[in-house]
Amino acid sequence: MSSSPKQGSRRTTRHELDSLVVNIELTLSSIIQGVALSVLTESSRGPLGDLRFDEWPYVLNGLLIILLFWSRSVSHTLTLIRWPLEFGHNFLYIACTLVEAITFTDLTDPLRWYAFNAVFAVLAWSIFLVDLRLIRQRREEARGPGERELYALILKDQRLNIFLLVPGMILFHFAATATIYLWPELLIQRNGHFAFAVVQSIFLACYLVYVLRFFSGIAPKILKANLEETTE
Repeated sequence: MSSSPKQGSRRTTRHELDSLVVNIELTLSSIIQGVALSVLTESSRGPLGDLRFDEWPYVLNGLLIILLFWSRSVSHTLTLIRWPLEFGHNFLYIACTLVEAITFTDLTDPLRWYAFNAVFAVLAWSIFLVDLRLIRQRREEARGPGERELYALILKDQRLNIFLLVPGMILFHFAATATIYLWPELLIQRNGHFAFAVVQSIFLACYLVYVLRFFSGIAPKILKANLEETTE
């Protein structure tokens, strides 16, 4: 019985540290995507104000990328992040935002756009690979059926992104880059790149819908898992 107060104090301290790390992650993800949005806003003033319609899909795609990155990072934070702070994971977040900002500085060069998007997709794939270890660790620490079910669903989503969705993005952007580089007259001078931009818009919009539906589906399970943990 004498160990019970110590266990309670230890659990309280752990929960406080978990909350601190979650706040750090949420603040970081919001700030870095705010930086990317500010760059995109500056670059979008010309295309939107001057009615350069051929560049509007890139404005839309930039916004979709920001929304996707932010929503995925928030979903990840609310389900997996605990003490201690994962520095490697956060460094990759910052690296992704650096590439995002560079990509958004110029919306008039399709070759540059798809080349940097390919690099961004590779970095995003690296984040999914790094976080796979974290998901398995959380699943091993699960205390009840609610937590185990939650982490099983998250692991399934992670594998879908690692083996299908993100590799598809990487291949698409590399293919677009190579095609534009080999046939610039057709795809740049005659605005053939617009077809790639439309395909990218459709994919990003569908992916965003998937992410939102996935989070709404696991939201009750997050609540159940947290109740199991707090009543342990």
